[in-house]
Amino acid sequence: MNARSQPPRVDAAEIGKFSALAPQWWDPTGPMAPLHAINATRVRYVRDRTCAHFGRAVAGRAPLHGLTVLDVGCGAGLLAEPLARLGAQVTGIDASAEAIEAAREHAAGGGLSIDYRVGTAGNVAGPFDVVAAMEVVEHVPDLGAFVTEATAAMAPGGLFVAATLNRTPKAYALAIVGAEYVLRWLPRGTHDWSKFVRPAEFARALRTTGIRVRDVTGVTFEAATGTFALSRDVDVNYLVSASR
Repeated sequence: MNARSQPPRVDAAEIGKFSALAPQWWDPTGPMAPLHAINATRVRYVRDRTCAHFGRAVAGRAPLHGLTVLDVGCGAGLLAEPLARLGAQVTGIDASAEAIEAAREHAAGGGLSIDYRVGTAGNVAGPFDVVAAMEVVEHVPDLGAFVTEATAAMAPGGLFVAATLNRTPKAYALAIVGAEYVLRWLPRGTHDWSKFVRPAEFARALRTTGIRVRDVTGVTFEAATGTFALSRDVDVNYLVSASR
């Protein structure tokens, strides 16, 4: 997909950044290492909130069996693959053709059937039981337009789940200065602090589409163990679940 064919709600420069990283997406020690580190925590959140919303037991090999999930901005499939293993019928969509190619290749190698497509949420008819947008909204040029498209793909009674970064001084210090310049966990320029989204802003954008936030949970880095955990601290990373 070239810059001229990009939908106006997609930032071509942002897509270019992640397209360049596509070949290294599945390297847990590469530029996507922070996403690999946080992935188990966000998968657990999506699983638990989905099971609670649909009245399902979390235990078992396939607690999401029979549910349809749209992973918006799926990249190379870090979230889509675990959800598929949990039994969900997953569709992954991303504006980066390179990321989608890497996603298809990796899923095929693992014997997983995931419907990967190049495009945006507006290109998918739906409806889906769950719409997920992990680490996406801080990269879009228009939060309201993105939320409108993504939630339009939800089935009646469906669930919207997202993860993003809060626009706070602490997030700037840790997610940009610390992660990109000091620790070099991420390539410099990965994030633009001005695009970080405060929980109240996210909730307001969702309300305009008739969606109500049901839960906001923070994600913090545990330095002692080198892992991420769910917490009450939403100053840097946080997860949101919402429904009509």
